[in-house]
Amino acid sequence: MSGFTRLSPWIQDYIYRERWTTLREAQEHAITAVLDTPNHILIMSGTASGKTEAAFLPVLTHLTDYPSESIGVLYIGPLKALINDQFFRLEKMMSESDIPVQSWHGDIDGGRKRAFLRRAQGVLQITPESLEALLITRTTELSRLFRDLRFVIIDEVHAFIGSDRGRQIICQLERLSRYQPSPARRIGLSATLGAPDAAATWLSGGTDRKVTIIIPDASEPREVELAVEHYLRAPRKQAVADNPTPTDNNYDEMDDLSAPQDGEFSEAVLAPLPDTNFEPVDDESSALIEDMHRVVRQKRKTLIFTNSRSQAEEAIQNVRTLHHQADGKLESDDADGFFVHHGNISTALREQAEYEMRESERPACVAATITLELGIDLGSLDQVLQLSAPATVSSFVQRLGRSGRRGTPARMLFFTLQTIPPENAGLSQHIPWDLLQAIAIVQLYAEEKWIEPPHISRKPFSLLYHQTMSVLRSHTELEPDDLANWVLKLSPFAHITENEYRALLRHLLSIEHLQLMDEGKLIIGLKGEPIAHNYRFYATFQDEIVYQVRDGSREIGSIQSLPAIGDRFRLAGRSWQVLSIDAERRMLHVKQVKGKAEMYWLGGGAPIHSRVRQRMRQVLIEDHEYGYLFPRAVDRMHSARKLARESGLTRTSLLPIGGSHWMLFPWQGTRIMDTLRLLLARAGLMPRIDDSGVFFYITALDEQFVISQLTELMKKPPEPEKLIESIPTRALQMDKYDPYVPEDLLRAAYIADRLDLVGAYAWLETLMQRLSR
Repeated sequence: MSGFTRLSPWIQDYIYRERWTTLREAQEHAITAVLDTPNHILIMSGTASGKTEAAFLPVLTHLTDYPSESIGVLYIGPLKALINDQFFRLEKMMSESDIPVQSWHGDIDGGRKRAFLRRAQGVLQITPESLEALLITRTTELSRLFRDLRFVIIDEVHAFIGSDRGRQIICQLERLSRYQPSPARRIGLSATLGAPDAAATWLSGGTDRKVTIIIPDASEPREVELAVEHYLRAPRKQAVADNPTPTDNNYDEMDDLSAPQDGEFSEAVLAPLPDTNFEPVDDESSALIEDMHRVVRQKRKTLIFTNSRSQAEEAIQNVRTLHHQADGKLESDDADGFFVHHGNISTALREQAEYEMRESERPACVAATITLELGIDLGSLDQVLQLSAPATVSSFVQRLGRSGRRGTPARMLFFTLQTIPPENAGLSQHIPWDLLQAIAIVQLYAEEKWIEPPHISRKPFSLLYHQTMSVLRSHTELEPDDLANWVLKLSPFAHITENEYRALLRHLLSIEHLQLMDEGKLIIGLKGEPIAHNYRFYATFQDEIVYQVRDGSREIGSIQSLPAIGDRFRLAGRSWQVLSIDAERRMLHVKQVKGKAEMYWLGGGAPIHSRVRQRMRQVLIEDHEYGYLFPRAVDRMHSARKLARESGLTRTSLLPIGGSHWMLFPWQGTRIMDTLRLLLARAGLMPRIDDSGVFFYITALDEQFVISQLTELMKKPPEPEKLIESIPTRALQMDKYDPYVPEDLLRAAYIADRLDLVGAYAWLETLMQRLSR
């Protein structure tokens, strides 16, 4: 029996109206898994492959045949924009059914929310933050609202797993299960997961149900048009550093708060862009901008991905300027088709960008960070441009998947960058690390379909604080044992001991975040009240101190650092001058001006996996030619290979560079490199990580000194606590609520979750074997 015949008649009518000719493989498998098994389900399928329908078609059939006595389906999405997008799709699908659907986040009218809760039926689409608010403020109604909840659909699982936000969802579902006869079944949706088994473990957290994993077979190779070009650029002076992509979460979109099809992706289907040619030039800095502009003009809809907000702002402003110069215009207006999309752009301007890409017939170009990696419908994009190599294979696959829908090839062009080496430059400055990283990321997916596995935290104390305060606020007061029963048994805290939880509670009592009543019950303390009762408490991610930017009555977005009156800054792809500052309301009033300006964002670095670093080394070693490289990129790669052979940096891990200075090449990822830095310092080698993040500069009299120091280190490995004793407390406070966690617990968490001692010692063993030959 085909899956179609098992669907409810109103769903079959919908499929006829939409002129579907067949159900996709993931949808067929999901119908069987939902209707014939009691299992949780993980659906891994590419962007635009029908994952959402794969989940909802059988779930809504079940709900039609067996109506729920409460809310029957909970859909959890990472972004308000994604929830809005899915709401309109579901509303259209369910127009002929009797099942209500309601989206729920900070922008939804309160009257609609209250009306839905009174009925408490159908499908509720919500963000983790709004679900946290329901758990806290509607505690007495949770049984009525969710007692017969059948399914929880978690979209974009890869955006949650491995983060406190994802662990928060599992905590929420386990807390909800206390109001249900049996826990609801969970259905996870994702396009880019590197470890399906780990994702399945996460999805089933706190339950004893099995997980059915659905990965459609790849019947035909997917056509991909890919190209990489490389540019030298002058050294840049930046007044204020800005966030890298991984921390540029669209916090406003997360509620006050995409990837290729699963076809063969191999070099056989990697082809250079057929209609793009870049001429050799002397000034590569200007050529970068001109080439980007020319590529944008060739196509109607272009999405430019960058690794930071500053890059997005700069890219769109430069391309817009050239565009208007080419058209003979002196000024640009708001309807010129160029947009910026990141977490500091106002909701209205982000939605305008999404609309112009999806609905408008006019040409449009949007520069974005990770805010457009997720599954928001942007229609049929012509091409994706990537400025600098992304940090992860997952990000590359997501971004590539934004183009190539509706039967067209996926089309992506990389622009990799390298600062022009000064006359006295060392070896590292002559290596095109950005180009090597781009090639490595492409090859890891092309050759192996490899994607980074999630890193699962073992000691999430920041979340433990959050859930402790959340549960206590929802119940008003609890005995210490009852509080521990509610919180410590949640599966994300499986590796936190009872003694560690006691230590946390004692600390919270000492800093007055908790208070012990005379009758022995715990309540939220005087200094905990302002935290737990603030609307920002619902979120587990870090708050940014931002200043709202307004042009008259129009909201433009926000910046982090406070400029002075008269200063100019860049936001939404345009330059603004500060007219006045309302410090109390954190608001800037501005006017638009011509010319370039500074950026006002802060931030740190992005983690890299060891497999990416090792594949970069392989690029330097192998003689393979990559058909997607443009001539300039090929020349730079050949030069880098020649330099690597002549210098020996790929033959040896320890390279002398003069006097007592050496380069040490582990070719490892961020966690191992951070651990090695501490171990090498302990060995007295004075390590400093190069800006590339690939190797260390160390100090040693000779190679024998390195061997003797490391031999001594390996004979008497330091206790992990001793290894990190020099790290200041402030540096340990990396998650939102860490400032309220006692230092000894933060140090335990740092050892468990930030270091990779096994990986670091394994590499040191290998190094010692090489040096001893």
